[in-house]
Amino acid sequence: MTAAYAGVFPIAPTPYTESADLDLDGMRRVLDCMIDQRVDGICILANYSEQFLLTDEERDTLLALSVDHVAGRVPVIVTCSHYSTRIAAMRARKAAAAGASMLMIMPPYHGATLRADEKGILEHYARIADAAPLPVMVQDAPLSGVNLSVSFMARLAREVPQVCYFKIETPNTAAKLRALIEAGGEAIQGPFDGEESITLMADLDAGATGTMPSALLPDLIKPVLEHHCKGRRNEAMAAYASILPLINYENRQCGLRAAKTVMMEGGVIKCDAVRHPLEALSPATRKGLLELAREADPLALRWGK
Repeated sequence: MTAAYAGVFPIAPTPYTESADLDLDGMRRVLDCMIDQRVDGICILANYSEQFLLTDEERDTLLALSVDHVAGRVPVIVTCSHYSTRIAAMRARKAAAAGASMLMIMPPYHGATLRADEKGILEHYARIADAAPLPVMVQDAPLSGVNLSVSFMARLAREVPQVCYFKIETPNTAAKLRALIEAGGEAIQGPFDGEESITLMADLDAGATGTMPSALLPDLIKPVLEHHCKGRRNEAMAAYASILPLINYENRQCGLRAAKTVMMEGGVIKCDAVRHPLEALSPATRKGLLELAREADPLALRWGK
């Protein structure tokens, strides 16, 4: 199975000013830093981009700015998730028109109880695929509360051929990836993992061809994939072991705030603010994050200095 898109596709954070307005110059610097991190692609408007805190107008601004500024240097994946099929399809059309390379979409959900059944989910993805001639990545994440079975995802890939990439972030990710690859066969072009690459080695062993971490340390994650791809598993394990404490701290203690904090410390952006009701890292957590980051020495910690 050869994936058209494979490797490290991190989520771009959305920088703000101190007053929580969009920092558009900071966004350009984020994108340039990520390209210097040797990423294989960039995902924008995702959950780690705080997409749930952006207005529609801000989404449009960031979409146009990001695709224009990247200017084809790497592929850009645009997250278009929405409970409304109509709105998700509209977002997909805008992304395609702007020059996106792929769409990432969660199954339709809203709150704790509004969910579509499998018929509705399949129709949701099919209509989005009809709206935009781009490959589609399904984001299978606990945040949605939707249980996407392996058999259903394999069916989705067979019946809607554009839906050929899958980002698996559920518990027991490696087992689900392995089962999906077996069930879907050639229809599964890109099995990815996420969650800051915290289960990367097991997922690569299971057949993952890509990972979607934050923008904190993709330059240090990439060698793990390169070693593994070339059959150098011991080297991959060693590279992964050296960065796992930082990945774990990001995943368990900081969430989406980690990349911003490290990028501010490294001069990529001026401010690591998040939008309310999210709150800044506590001083103690920030100190612990930067301590581990300095030991690992990712490019984001020194890019702007």
